[in-house]
Amino acid sequence: MKKAILFCQVLLMFVSVIAAQGQLPAADLVITNANVRTMDAKRTVARSIAFLNGRIVVIGTDADTKPLIGSRTKVIDAKGKTVIPGFNDAHVHFLETGSQLSSVDLRDAATPEEFVRRIKEFAAKLPKGRWILGGKWDHENWKPNNLPTAAMIDAVTPNNPVFIDRLDGHMALANSLAMQKAGVNRETKDVDGGEIVRDAAGNPSGVFKDEAMAYINRVIPEPSFEERLEAALAATEHAASLGITSVQDMSTGTDIGVLQELYRQGKLKTRVYGCSPLGGYKRWEQTGVRFAFGDPMLRVGCLKGYADGSLGSTTAWFFEPYLDAPNSVGLPMADVMTTMGGNVRDADNAGLQVRIHAIGDRGNSVILDHFEASERANGARDRRFAIEHAQHLRMDEIPRFSKQKIVASMQPFHIIDDGRWAWKRLDEKRLKGTYAFRSLLDAGAVLAFGSDSPVAPLNPLWGVYASVTRRTLDHKNPDGWVPEQKISVDETVRAFTWGSAYAEYQDGIKGTIEVGKVGDVVILSDDIFTIDPVKIWDTKVLYTIVDGRVVYEKK
Repeated sequence: MKKAILFCQVLLMFVSVIAAQGQLPAADLVITNANVRTMDAKRTVARSIAFLNGRIVVIGTDADTKPLIGSRTKVIDAKGKTVIPGFNDAHVHFLETGSQLSSVDLRDAATPEEFVRRIKEFAAKLPKGRWILGGKWDHENWKPNNLPTAAMIDAVTPNNPVFIDRLDGHMALANSLAMQKAGVNRETKDVDGGEIVRDAAGNPSGVFKDEAMAYINRVIPEPSFEERLEAALAATEHAASLGITSVQDMSTGTDIGVLQELYRQGKLKTRVYGCSPLGGYKRWEQTGVRFAFGDPMLRVGCLKGYADGSLGSTTAWFFEPYLDAPNSVGLPMADVMTTMGGNVRDADNAGLQVRIHAIGDRGNSVILDHFEASERANGARDRRFAIEHAQHLRMDEIPRFSKQKIVASMQPFHIIDDGRWAWKRLDEKRLKGTYAFRSLLDAGAVLAFGSDSPVAPLNPLWGVYASVTRRTLDHKNPDGWVPEQKISVDETVRAFTWGSAYAEYQDGIKGTIEVGKVGDVVILSDDIFTIDPVKIWDTKVLYTIVDGRVVYEKK
């Protein structure tokens, strides 16, 4: 990061000198007549930006950039529209997002009948034997909210094994053909950190939670390199259309080669920081790779672990039982109290960045403890540990994020989704610490915002809407769910730009519109800083610019 800051300082000095001599070369791109919200520390507002060789070289008035407009300069008249730094999604599953674009879409299936109908229509288009994956169903849309079963879909999928995820990815539904292929029956045992849901007779119903999902996953054929490349291309195209210029991929793993090939072909429109599983940290340690290794377009060096599951699957780990499952406090992952602490310490000691998924208040508390123990063991440094989701926090633990310099990597859209039904699972005291943006900021924590796509929609503007209004999708909370945790548009955009850049050690080169930083900006259809916050939902991206070149233009 120090090298990136030094580069920006040198570039700024270079630009200042040659500008004084009247020798600035023609820019590649100039945006004029704009409402430029730089999101820098002073919240500077400008009117024009010039880009050269992928970097921002001038910010100011139209008169300031006019001398840089040459015969080959592309000029965009923004017509007064708002320009902000490119959105940086701090938590996404990138290739899975691309794959879901071509899978059966069950997210908004409002009834079990609609759920079955969509699967039937999708299966009818597939060759015999092709697996049906993805889905992203949500039984909380249904009344009653009973879990789906294999029996519901067996008749419409006789020739295709099925393993479709709930939208949170912490449980999935298999049909009988898939369970047959996996050798799962009533004798199959549960595993630590997972559960096979069973009917009254003890037979598997078709739903597998968390670690138990491995029973089915192990027999699903691996997608080919070409199929993964298609998914990556679909993901980067979709991201560009939504104003996303950077992502932090929580499940890159071995897909880094796919992204590298897309980059080599000149088709990667999104900067990617790829995370691998925490348990495999030794392969990175042995190569000497440290955090944020690579170039500004494609980097590795972060590790992702899991403390628990999700609220929707009743596998998030709490100190007290669920209201609607009084015999359960959730499911901690098998390693969270055994090997995880040591893995965090050793990976951190190797100079790798550690980021842990934690939803429930106990899951978050234990990870805060693991991070604290690692820092004691390895000494002070700029490690930027992150808790992914940080969803349900005990209020007295919120100051620990600032004290321990832990990034709260959170996804605002979940607020307006989970808020429809979370009250059935948690009491009012626990809900007070749910998506506690205001409290975290007031305590001095850094927020980094993302989507968790394909668990939630990738659209960051919907995330801005959710953070600012907290109006649930069922329209039952017009003043906001847990409204005291609302934050402003400025604070939200800052979390989606600078905060996310900070989370990946890139705040020295992106996250704000400043001279010397990479040329990643977005032009919006509306001024989200001044319009009625409810209308942010309908705001569109007009242009997405990466490295000073247009990668998306709304037609």
